[in-house]
Amino acid sequence: MAITLVNPSGLPKIEAYRQVSVATGSKLVFIAGQVAWDADARTIGRGDFAAQVEQCYLNVATALAGVGGSFNDVAKLTIYAVGWTPDKMPLLLEGIARAAAKLGVTPVPPGTLLGVSALSDPEHLVEVEATAVID
Repeated sequence: MAITLVNPSGLPKIEAYRQVSVATGSKLVFIAGQVAWDADARTIGRGDFAAQVEQCYLNVATALAGVGGSFNDVAKLTIYAVGWTPDKMPLLLEGIARAAAKLGVTPVPPGTLLGVSALSDPEHLVEVEATAVID
């Protein structure tokens, strides 16, 4: 595999994801921000933050499969959450866990979570972009 995920000594051991990814592959892949759309651009999980997180992760996996990769090749995620407050963390983790279970991914790669005021469509509560490295 092109990606190794680690929690180095001296950093918090957060079970939801790993702090560092080490990439050794040769093809760098940038996935545009994925929202909770299905293949026909219909929003999945209207008003349901966890369901939208799950769909975003599944869409990242679909994009990667289209270029010969998988979610295991993700080196870094960036998550944009509308109106983020810490009380949404359980819903975020629920959506990630559901997607990870479907994709057979554990642990989840490092990521950055940013609270935003809005996304391009008012129905979208979250957007996830990814950087991956494929052998």
